[in-house]
Amino acid sequence: MHMADALISPVVGGAMWAATAGVAAYSIKKVQTEMDEKKIPLMGVMGAFIFASQMINFTIPATGSSGHIGGGLILAILLGPYAGFLTIASVLAIQALFFADGGLLAYGCNVFNMGFFSCFIAYPLIYKVLMKKEYSPTRIFLASVLTAVIGLQLGAFGVVLETLFSGKTELPFGTFVLLMQPIHLAIGVVEGLVTAAIATYIWNARPEIIEKASSGEAIGNISIKKVVAGLVAAAVVTGAGLSWFASSNPDGLEWAMIKTAGTAELEATDGLHQQLSDLQSKTAFLPDYSFKANEEQPEPSGEGEEAWPAVSGGTSTSGLVGGSLTLILAALVGGGISLMKRRRYRINS
Repeated sequence: MHMADALISPVVGGAMWAATAGVAAYSIKKVQTEMDEKKIPLMGVMGAFIFASQMINFTIPATGSSGHIGGGLILAILLGPYAGFLTIASVLAIQALFFADGGLLAYGCNVFNMGFFSCFIAYPLIYKVLMKKEYSPTRIFLASVLTAVIGLQLGAFGVVLETLFSGKTELPFGTFVLLMQPIHLAIGVVEGLVTAAIATYIWNARPEIIEKASSGEAIGNISIKKVVAGLVAAAVVTGAGLSWFASSNPDGLEWAMIKTAGTAELEATDGLHQQLSDLQSKTAFLPDYSFKANEEQPEPSGEGEEAWPAVSGGTSTSGLVGGSLTLILAALVGGGISLMKRRRYRINS
């Protein structure tokens, strides 16, 4: 559900930037109580893992569409809603700036749709209520699937409302919503299964991580080296190799746009959209998770089916570089919050 800038008016984009900034500021304030040295690397490696995982689009059978996980729910389960929201915001920032995945104007919308609804609506009101601190593999499975579905449904509906308020007549509300919600229902089921698998793995390895995230406590003296090492290995394998097996079908948002407007890309010609597009073209050194095309090199002629798996050095490089950048940014966010906490403690003492 990475929205492009053309889907958003400047007013809606600015409003969602402000809303996202407000939630981020609130999260920074709240997360200080649960931040410790152990959570900083966990934020980093979870951000890298979500970045790599989002590179893998899985096919939705009988639709011609595909989807990828949002990641907000699993981040909330392992880090708590506040640190989870800040981590997904870091992931989406790296994607927009350096890979041109999601617009700069639409960044606030994307963070809100994939982060806020999962971390602050679905996780506390559905997942935690269903678990009621009685964790078991079966309860984790059922709660993960149901919560992921509801969180993604809210996010998909958020996309529809944002295009509606932006005055995008090419995407009439009735048709667009009737396509967006069912396709993201299927995507949500898959995300729920992935979330359940990861949460169950962490629960079996270190159940205290999930318990403390749920209660808003610091990780403390619990050893998380094996968990961190496992997540790093998974991020590397996923980003560098498994990303070759991503489906080439349009994702759920693109599919719904094609069915509604006949195209996956809308045009936006006003000054702000063009300025942000020019800026993004300069910052994105691996656009669409591949090397920049050589403008002097002619494009191959003829039509043919794309090879699968799409073995590509550009894709592998994108997975490794993007995961590393996300790890660094998320860790810097966590480290900055930890410094703020220590400084406040010294002032108060």
